[in-house]
Amino acid sequence: MDKKKKKPTIYDVAKHAGVSITTVSRILNAPNKVNSGTWERVIASIDALGYVPKAEARARAMQKNGRIGVITPFFTAPSFVQRLRGIAGALSPMNFELVIYTVDSTNHLQRYLSTLPLTGNLDGLIIISLPVGDLDASRLIDHGLPTVLIEYPHPNLNCVEIDDVQGGRMAATYLLKKGHRRIAFLGDTDLPEYSIHPVSLRLSGFRQVLKESGIDLPHTLVRLAPYSQEQTRQAARELLSLAEPPTAIFAATDFQALSVLKAAHQLNVRVPEQLAVIGFDDLDMAEYADLTTIGQHLDESGKLAVEILLTQMESSSPLPRHVQIPLNIIERKTA
Repeated sequence: MDKKKKKPTIYDVAKHAGVSITTVSRILNAPNKVNSGTWERVIASIDALGYVPKAEARARAMQKNGRIGVITPFFTAPSFVQRLRGIAGALSPMNFELVIYTVDSTNHLQRYLSTLPLTGNLDGLIIISLPVGDLDASRLIDHGLPTVLIEYPHPNLNCVEIDDVQGGRMAATYLLKKGHRRIAFLGDTDLPEYSIHPVSLRLSGFRQVLKESGIDLPHTLVRLAPYSQEQTRQAARELLSLAEPPTAIFAATDFQALSVLKAAHQLNVRVPEQLAVIGFDDLDMAEYADLTTIGQHLDESGKLAVEILLTQMESSSPLPRHVQIPLNIIERKTA
């Protein structure tokens, strides 16, 4: 009779990687406390041996409370905060603990994606605006960790998608219908390199519609500034101080659109009579400022991600769901 193949243990991984079992344990439970070379060697050994840690957390998961993890960029942009609010609000009536993992580098992200599926500490995972490669997607699936991505789609994982190109097209179409022909774009430049870059997608859609309408978008009317109020105001002041200033500005985020409004006020430019301003996101603060914007239902995207995640956790369906959040123009008083 053939004996069943012995499952690899933590000792096998340690021997294969040439490290101590303490090091393997540390990588599984505190990956950021181990140097990159050692971490890469141990993860490679885990993958090669097909090692699955004993999931003590699974026993806890069978009790009353489970755990849902959220990986998000270490970034205080209001859009991230509102998405997290939607997630937290959807989970609050349920018996789940919310664990937030913030990342501040590509290496930091990679370590979470490599170790979280192995530890058994989570019942489900939501990843906000961060790229997930094929190898990481396979690891999440192979180790049975239900996962939902927000904004960055992967064909094999559940996704809540936002069509940023279409959002840029909508902004341009709206301003053209209002009669504007000299339109500027203002976006941010300092999104972290490990995150996605929706600003470039919004600019792409914006350019497409202008080109289709026979309108040029010269480089002088495209300004990219770091994500700060003062630097955005400076970029807006430069646009409004041109010999031929724009009659409308599409800001890639509401946060920056509000800075454009302040720059216009400082220069005594009347909004919307002399300058139309449209943003993107529909943050809470946009309503207070009567800002016309492209709404992307930030709270709703977080709630929807939770609904999709819980459905997968209950059904264990292997088929990923891809849901696109509809964008809409919210017309207020700035454009």
